[in-house]
This record gives sequence, C-alpha cells and structure tokens, in this order.
Amino acid sequence: DRLHHEERSLKIILDNLDIGIFTVNRGGYTTFFNTAAEVISGYRRRQSLGRPCSIIFGEGNPADPDLLTESMTLGESRSKSTSRIITPQGETVPVKANYIPLHSDQGKIIGCIATIQDLTLSHQYKQVVRNQYSFHSMIGKDPAMLKIFETVEAVAETDVTILIEGATGTGKDLLAKIIHSASSRRDKPLIKVNCAALPENLLESELFGYVKGAFTGAAADKPGRFQQADKGTIFLDEIGDLPLALQAKFLRVLEDKEFYPLGGRQTCKVDVRIISATNKGLEKLVEARQFRQDLYYRLNVMRFELPPLATRKDDLPLIIRHITRKLCSARAISSHEISADAMSMLLNYEYPGNVRELQNILEHALIVCRENIIEPEHLPLSLQNYFRTAFENKPKTRLPDPDTSRGSSRERETILKALRKNNWQKIKTARELGMDRTTLWRKMKSLDIHRL
Repeated sequence: DRLHHEERSLKIILDNLDIGIFTVNRGGYTTFFNTAAEVISGYRRRQSLGRPCSIIFGEGNPADPDLLTESMTLGESRSKSTSRIITPQGETVPVKANYIPLHSDQGKIIGCIATIQDLTLSHQYKQVVRNQYSFHSMIGKDPAMLKIFETVEAVAETDVTILIEGATGTGKDLLAKIIHSASSRRDKPLIKVNCAALPENLLESELFGYVKGAFTGAAADKPGRFQQADKGTIFLDEIGDLPLALQAKFLRVLEDKEFYPLGGRQTCKVDVRIISATNKGLEKLVEARQFRQDLYYRLNVMRFELPPLATRKDDLPLIIRHITRKLCSARAISSHEISADAMSMLLNYEYPGNVRELQNILEHALIVCRENIIEPEHLPLSLQNYFRTAFENKPKTRLPDPDTSRGSSRERETILKALRKNNWQKIKTARELGMDRTTLWRKMKSLDIHRL
C-alpha cells in the first residue's frame, strides 16, 4: 500500500510539472507519459503508452531515438538542444530534449527517462529579433500549400523576382520573410514598403530618396528604401496601388537596377532582390489599364498565389492548434483545449479575413477564457451571432408535442436521432432542432438522454 501510495504521489507530481516527461523500457516502448508531454506532443497517453517512443519524433528523424538508446546502452545522460516533435496533425514543434538512464536498486539499467521542453516561444523571439523565419511559421498540408513550399525551396537561393498574390490575411508578408530568410541574402536587410499606406506625393521620395535642395525642406541628402535594401531584399506590399506615374521609373529599377533620386542628376545603382505582393490581381489591373503591362511581366517572373483559408478546410485543425500554441507561449499560459462545440464553430466558419482573422478570434478566446477549455461563449460575439443567424435561417426539424408521455417519447427519439446524426455534437444538433444549446442540454437532462 505504501509503495502504491508513493507511486501515485510521484505521478501526481510529474503530471503537474510544466516540462514534458516520459519513460521507456529497455525495448524503447513508452511506459509513462505525463500531462505536459501530452500538451507538447499532441499525443494522448493511450496513443503513446506501450508504443515505440519514436512515433512522437516522426519518421525520418532517428537522431533522438538513437540518443535515447545510446543513453541506456552507455548508462550516461544525453541531451539535444534543438530537436523537434511531430504532432499527430503534422505540426512541427521545436523542443529541447534530455535523456537520463533509469537504474534498478541493483544498479541495472532498466530504461530511460526523457524530458522535453517546448521551445516555441524561444523560436518566436529569435524570429522577431533576427527577422528570420522558416516554414515552421507557415504550415499546411493542403496540396496548394505543399506545392508553394516545394517551389519556394527551389527559388529562394536564386535572385529571381517574385510576385505573391492572395486575399488579405493569407500570409503574403510572412511568405516574403520566409523567402528572404531562406536566400543567400538572409544576413542583409529586408526592407518592407507598403505602397498603399504612403501618400502618392511622398512615395517617390520614400522609394528612391532625394538630394539636398530637391524641394523646400530638403536640407540634406536622404537615401530611399531601395538604397537601404542594397545587397538585401525589398518587399513591395500592395504593389497594385503603385501610381502609374511611378511605374515607369520602377520599371527601370527592375531592368537596370539603377534610378535617379528625387532632384538628383546622377544615377544610383543598387543590388536588390525584389519581392512584390498584392491582393488585387495584377492581371485584372492590366486589363483595366490601371497597371503597366510591361511592368507586370517584369514582376511576374515567379508567381505564388496563396489560397484563402475557406479552401483549406483540411488544414484548419492544424492551423488552429499551431496558432493556439504560439499565443499560449507568448502569453506564458498553459496550453488550452478547445471544446467540441467551439471547434465545430471554428471549422465551419468561412473566414473572410483568412488566417489573420482566425488568429484574432483565438486571441480573443484566450483572453476571455478563465479555464483551460475554450467554449463557444469565449469566441467573439460576431462569430456567435453568425452561427445563431445561420441556425435561424435553416429549416428546422419539428419537435413533437412534449405535453403527453407519448409526445415526450417521440421528442426523446427525435433528439437522440439528431444527436447520433451529428456525432453527439450539441451545437450542430441544436442548430438542426432550432433551439439554443442550453435548451438542448435541459431537454437531454429532463428526458434522461446521455451518451453510452
């Protein structure tokens, strides 16, 4: 009894640590998996216990299982400061891992204990400080996204001009940062210019700079963004808003890598890689004569079109978990679960604002939620109202009259049928039956309906 009590106490202690811990036997099979390890890896205990520990590191990453085996064989601790774990959804989680051999009372090695520490926050900090990003920042298993990742790896090392198109919030800015970080110019500056945010009368001087005396108030020479990006990359966001008057001058920069500063008489030569982005569709602007055709062809050497989130439904669970992990790490709070009803709402929303809107929704939920489980009431009111309106406009299944015992029986069968049809997801069932989730919950309780 004392031994069982001590074992239970030890498991409770290990389950309340913030660091992931799991143990394996001499055969490499998992024998213990604490709560933090579940949160970091995305695997539940039942998915990992009794199975090879290598599953959480993913295929093609034998280094960590090898270090674990080496620790047991030699009886010495081993560590790896930069490792990774692959979650069941395919998300890559950066971790720091330590492996320590376990000895019996007789000194015989009987297994190994491993500790894993989530480095997501550390990676976020380094990315912001160094302004260097990797594909870990932009995830997805959608065929369109996988094709983009594959092509980017091939062209990043070149100096080819790149055009990124896509709706607002799809990640054009992030993709530009990833391309720069994967290029040979990664140690040089990445200068961003939002062509839509600058007034037309200031845009030329901001892009190309000016010389002393070019206009009233120009007391000294000022370098433009192209000069600041020399030897590096310039990212021209919202290139579709570039005025026609400037497009001819910009065309010369693309062709000859030289330009005249505002008021200058001598050309300025620069060595820059140009990445541009737009949410308008340059081809349509060319047809409408709002964008120069020759400039479009110069920009459109290598084109990436980022798909909207509404067409990437299979990626949604992965993206939701990835963003939630990042936000929890940044706020230094424990990882939050998402209830089935809240997840159903998140998976069935169209996201006109794409990934940026999804991130705002999850950030709102984490601020409002006081527990570790995000429920529908923690989501923004606009999202709750969207689904409430959708339910009101949807044809409703008529419930039988509950006044008689026969009517109650029919009502019970109707609710049960709807619950089974919707895999016992209460929010979907309530929608179909035309009632609030709380009303459905009360009826289930009064009619003694519960999932077996």
